[in-house]
Amino acid sequence: MRIETCLPSETSIRNIRAISELEETHLAERTWAERLSDVVTRWAGSPLSILLHGLWFGGWIVWNSSILGFAPFDPFPFGFMTVIVSLEAIFLALFILKSQNTMQRQADARAHLDLQINLLAEAEATKMLSMLQGLCEHFNLDQSQDVEVEDLKTATDPESLVIAIKETMPQ
Repeated sequence: MRIETCLPSETSIRNIRAISELEETHLAERTWAERLSDVVTRWAGSPLSILLHGLWFGGWIVWNSSILGFAPFDPFPFGFMTVIVSLEAIFLALFILKSQNTMQRQADARAHLDLQINLLAEAEATKMLSMLQGLCEHFNLDQSQDVEVEDLKTATDPESLVIAIKETMPQ
């Protein structure tokens, strides 16, 4: 059995380029703090960072436990290491929060764009239904009397939908 591949249409390619340009613009408009947060969180979540932290703190514990005969510089309960780990955790948490805030703003912008496109598509579909029903009436086709089409031809009011969803969905 032969499987044919479907190449993207010109419209799809144009849309991909438009989204890519939006992403590039977003990346270029980041502040220095956002860029720094992205670098820090990317590094902190990398396998190399995890490995180096494991080696660093494992070595610290071994050295300061006198297992290998070294003179401890931070004897048990490792107070200095606790301070370092705590400070690292505080700053890492702040960097992660900054990166998450940036990602959330970007996700919100995408959601707004998606909503606008969906509303435009809904308006276009409503208009096409009206035009198609008009053609069906002109040619005396049975489909011109479809009750569901009459309902779907009504423009959607987003505010009414939000109210209906709030009233219908469980709390």
